[in-house]
Amino acid sequence: MANETNETPEHKPRIKPIIEAADSLSLGISMVVAVLMGVGIGWLIKSFSGVAWTFWIGVGIGIAAAILNVYKAYSKQYQEYEALAKEPRYAIKKELDDEEDEDDYGSKSY
Repeated sequence: MANETNETPEHKPRIKPIIEAADSLSLGISMVVAVLMGVGIGWLIKSFSGVAWTFWIGVGIGIAAAILNVYKAYSKQYQEYEALAKEPRYAIKKELDDEEDEDDYGSKSY
């Protein structure tokens, strides 16, 4: 009997790349959904309490959730950027000679 946790090249998880792609593509959608859910929460609070201004509490919660989604996406992308920047093949190397730094391109030398 084969072990189900054994990952061979044939049985690599295929859903993980799809989830990661959807996560990065769905930032705009998640912002809209967060605001709509906040509006729904506000409407429920208003219907239970009967006070009209409580609707805006839900809208504020939705907007705050949308801002939090943007912050989380930014943090995730920044961490990936930092990890890439530490790789030697992407690091900026200073390979300038001292002579090139000392050259004065404004004066003519014949």
